[in-house]
Amino acid sequence: MGGNSPCASCKLLRRRCAKDCIFAPYFPPDDPHKFAIVHKVFGASNVSKMLQELPVHQRADAVSSLVYEANARVRDPVYGCVGAISFLQNQVSQLQMQLAVAEAEILCIQMQQEPMMPTPQIDPDDKSFLLQNNLPHQYLNFTSSSNNVIHDSLKRESIFGHDMVS
Repeated sequence: MGGNSPCASCKLLRRRCAKDCIFAPYFPPDDPHKFAIVHKVFGASNVSKMLQELPVHQRADAVSSLVYEANARVRDPVYGCVGAISFLQNQVSQLQMQLAVAEAEILCIQMQQEPMMPTPQIDPDDKSFLLQNNLPHQYLNFTSSSNNVIHDSLKRESIFGHDMVS
């Protein structure tokens, strides 16, 4: 920083803070823990190289990400941020399941409270019901041989070479 107080990184590394110190804008002297944890996880040299490779307008976001990752890595040395993300994804999944159960319960309650609508009895020979409900004409010309179609499809050989239905 070059002024009265060196930045947190220069203070921790016990060196003189130059005017062009790359750490000064991002690690102020009043928050030494921020740099200490980043230095512990990534090392001052690596952080310096990362910041130098980035455009100036992206450095603040990069430092914020490094601090977050370093804190996560200290809390969970094996998984770091990935552990936190995984935990949150599992939590979202559980909450979505709870929401689906609650919605299903609401639907069940609503269906129990609604009066039952009588279902119309359909005469198989009466095609007027199908015409009134605008069903395509192919449904009007069905034959009673649908039972044979099901039986014939089940008669095909299974993957083990035996007849499924005899």
